[in-house]
Amino acid sequence: MRLRGEEKDLPPWVISDQMRRHPLWAKCRTKTIDLLLQNSIRRKFFPRDILVEEGSAAQCLHVVLSGAVELFSRYRRQETEFAVIEPPHSFVIAAVLTNRPHLTSARIFEPSELLMIPALAVREAFAGDEVFARNAAIEMAHGYRTITRELKCQTLLTSIERIAKWLVERDAATGGIRVVRVPYDKRGLAARLGMAPEVFSRSLATLAKNEIRVRGAVIEIRDSAALRRLAAAQPQLGAPGLDADAPDFAAPPQALAAEMGI
Repeated sequence: MRLRGEEKDLPPWVISDQMRRHPLWAKCRTKTIDLLLQNSIRRKFFPRDILVEEGSAAQCLHVVLSGAVELFSRYRRQETEFAVIEPPHSFVIAAVLTNRPHLTSARIFEPSELLMIPALAVREAFAGDEVFARNAAIEMAHGYRTITRELKCQTLLTSIERIAKWLVERDAATGGIRVVRVPYDKRGLAARLGMAPEVFSRSLATLAKNEIRVRGAVIEIRDSAALRRLAAAQPQLGAPGLDADAPDFAAPPQALAAEMGI
């Protein structure tokens, strides 16, 4: 499989200044950071670019520097999405550490920049640096809980509830101004919320009767109380499409677990 995108080498100043501050390895030994970065590739990708195919070998750890990547799977003519990976997280560290094939495919959801670290270097760092090993374990825990929340929302909430929940959470994350700018096209948001485009359109039209007003990529919340009721806001369901602020991987284990909601 050929990866599309704009590839560029990592010059020394990028490795020493910018990349060394990434939370996944910021507090690791200098030797570990050098090991992870010296053979890495930094590359820009465009929407719909395929990064990995389900069943392929995990040759590198993909760290999302900007944008978003969706994990999905196809069977016959059906396709389902499992999660969207955003900065500063990575995928799929479990496959890399266990040297097993990818269980899902991955493609670019919006214009993104990724750092690709060779799998052998990741496994060596995991074995030789306890700080990196702890960070990797926390990253796997975050990934597991993110996918679990997504699957619960997709199976337990109706399409209208999922859209309402996404709008409520997105509005809260952007200051509560009751105006939400959708960062994807409608087909992309439908996939993001685990529903067919036609189901998404019907559900959005239902909400537009009272709770919201749709103006292209901008959605105005007209009745926030009614939208919150529809969102079925229950903590155990989490937030479809959103997660808490990025965790500080170098925090003490108890504080880090609390921050990530583990």
